[in-house]
Amino acid sequence: MIRISHLVHERFLFLFKFLHSPAYVGSVTPSSRFLAKKMIESIPWSEIHSVAELGAGTGAITKYIPSAARQQTKVLLFEKDQTMQRDLKKRFPNYLCYSDSRELQLAMQNAQIEQLDCIISGLPFFNFPQTMRDQIVEQIHLSLKDQGMFIAFQYSKQMKQQLGEWFDIEEIKFVPMNIPPAFVYVCRKKG
Repeated sequence: MIRISHLVHERFLFLFKFLHSPAYVGSVTPSSRFLAKKMIESIPWSEIHSVAELGAGTGAITKYIPSAARQQTKVLLFEKDQTMQRDLKKRFPNYLCYSDSRELQLAMQNAQIEQLDCIISGLPFFNFPQTMRDQIVEQIHLSLKDQGMFIAFQYSKQMKQQLGEWFDIEEIKFVPMNIPPAFVYVCRKKG
């Protein structure tokens, strides 16, 4: 019963936040388990020492990290919404949580991380103004080690060109069992 109650709370919170700030939330419902698993399974976790998740929201993807990652993997979470951020801190007390993805480098300094092995993103990039999009993509590029992974989902392929300028897009996976259906970009930092 607690599990169902948590899921209902998560969905209502997400809907409420979407209605108040659609450009920053991006969807009326949290990511599905199908989307979360597709993203998580794209990462070679045995090689990952540090990872950041941008736009962690209600933790729909975050909740799969503890069972996939090694125990000593450093995890940074980014969530702008204060209510969702507070919930993330309670649910994942071992992960550091920050509010602005544009300050990724600063957060890494704070966590004593030189370069990230992987960055996971649920940010609705195409909803953001171009300058904000550019700032975030640049922070991602600067923060990843050479050949580091960038895994992002989007609801369209409109970001393909911009991502292709900074990253080698290895694969785009379509996830129809998500509302709305999504595309998972599996990328590597260009050397």
